[in-house]
Amino acid sequence: MTILPFPSILDDIKEKGLKKALYEGVDDVVQRVTAGMNIQDIREALRGEAPSRRPNPRLQPHADGFWLHMRPSFFHRDMTGIYPTFRLGWLSTYFVVFETITGMFLMIWYTPSPQVAYANMLNILGNVPLGQLMRDLHRLGAEAMVLIVWLHMLRTFMTGSYKKPRQFTWFTGVILLIATMFLSFSGYLLPWDQLALWAVTIGASMVEATPPAIVGENLNLLFRGGPEIAENGLLRFYLLHVLLVPALLFIFTGVHYYKVIVHGHSLPPRSENIGEDTAKRVPLEKRVYFIPDIMTSEIMWVAVTTFIMILLCVWFYHAPLENHADPQVTPLGTTAPWYFLWIQGALKLGDKVLWGIVFPTVVIVLLMVWPYVDTTPSRRYADRKWAMTFCFLFISIMTALSYMGLPEYGVAHVADQDVLHLMTMEPAHGHMGKLLPIPYDQLVPGAYTTLQIRAGEENAEAAVGAFNVLLQSDLRIGEGMSTQFRSAYLTLSGIPRFTEVPEGAYELHHALEEYEHAIQHFGAELYNGWGVMIITQDQPDLKRVDLVLMWEDVERTETGAVRYVDGRPVPIVDENGLPVLRWATDHVFIHRDAAYFAAH
Repeated sequence: MTILPFPSILDDIKEKGLKKALYEGVDDVVQRVTAGMNIQDIREALRGEAPSRRPNPRLQPHADGFWLHMRPSFFHRDMTGIYPTFRLGWLSTYFVVFETITGMFLMIWYTPSPQVAYANMLNILGNVPLGQLMRDLHRLGAEAMVLIVWLHMLRTFMTGSYKKPRQFTWFTGVILLIATMFLSFSGYLLPWDQLALWAVTIGASMVEATPPAIVGENLNLLFRGGPEIAENGLLRFYLLHVLLVPALLFIFTGVHYYKVIVHGHSLPPRSENIGEDTAKRVPLEKRVYFIPDIMTSEIMWVAVTTFIMILLCVWFYHAPLENHADPQVTPLGTTAPWYFLWIQGALKLGDKVLWGIVFPTVVIVLLMVWPYVDTTPSRRYADRKWAMTFCFLFISIMTALSYMGLPEYGVAHVADQDVLHLMTMEPAHGHMGKLLPIPYDQLVPGAYTTLQIRAGEENAEAAVGAFNVLLQSDLRIGEGMSTQFRSAYLTLSGIPRFTEVPEGAYELHHALEEYEHAIQHFGAELYNGWGVMIITQDQPDLKRVDLVLMWEDVERTETGAVRYVDGRPVPIVDENGLPVLRWATDHVFIHRDAAYFAAH
């Protein structure tokens, strides 16, 4: 008779004793959780011993379990080494999960609204415990995920693993590649900083080129959410980033894994006869069971990869966050994300429709249909000369186009603007201007000139004195100076006060050196050029730094190149025979609490 009205553990304890009843109860729970493996089975697996029960209980979780039904119960021994898979498929899946987990943490503290999005980012970085680490992990994981998926596709192509019967597996892989890149790209806008706004603006401009014009215009409006990227655009990118694209990614990841299980992991090309596919016929002596060998190996890969990611984010990498998005200020050298540089490089070749829409579409379609085009049976490298040639040609073209997509290639630079931008630019792409990192106390109010650097330490005082005399004698130079200079650094008698950089202001002196080096870098573009740096105390805790860049104008050819005579640029002179002077100015405000120098 039972102690309670229904069977219970108490009856087992009464009948079998406490120790045996508890052990059998725990063993039963373990077997239910693992869908077939009890405590003894797990102990044997962890010890590397052969299973003592038959049929092999280590195969049952793959049929009855929820988590392992997408994994093969055993692998061919030739597939367990680094080659030929390099674990790239597993790492791609790892980063899908990694990005989902880190993204969910960030979602707690983020609101997709231009009014608060940037403030949310500052809050995550400054007030949320481990917020910066989580954002760094999410951003670095996104970049790594794109790279790993590309490498996985490259490995699959190189080993011919896309061939029959795995054509559709490759097709789903291309879909996953596109989804991965767009998932990373859609996340670019969410911080709502300058990098986010202008990188997405470049992408939207390419969508606008879709023919016919009415289609491109409406796609652009749909993409941006309006004439300009604002509230609607940010919300749409947020929903794409956290809902639509992840949903597609998870669906096709499932389909991709299903097809891999159905057809098996393709063996190394040398391990199969030409035209054969023996991945599903694994001899007993060649089998390596998922539990415990493959599972422990994959756990090791997860642990090592996670450790490397954390190590990089703690010591070497921080996700960039530039100034608040400002549609009125276009930063110099704006580029698309690195994995879209090949499209930006192609756009420099000519027509926007041809190179911005048609060309990328052809590339994607070609990748999708390639397994149905290359129907040769052999997967061996020696028999695939045309395919391997195409592969290396594709890599070369993509590399060249990506280089062409950099702002340094094929873009007309204005020397004076480049120099001033180098000095004053706000944090962008992990860099900032040479002035911002100077500690606030070293920004000593005064007027300084790059001629001090050019003259050298021994002649600096004489050079500054000669410059003061030059300013007094040549009134044209004063016209190029800013109002700030004329009001603060001209005495009542009209004598300017330029001095040497004070001792102890090492960072200020270094910035002046960078200013001089930048001017000299352009040579004839800034012929006989020199710079001025004027620091004023604009408000009690706010300093203003004015920059003046002056140079002599030179003659140019019809193509715009500097004209030389006897190896020297030909200066343009006025009616009095004096060189025509040109100048450019810029300024930046630095607050005591900005602490740019701490982030440098």
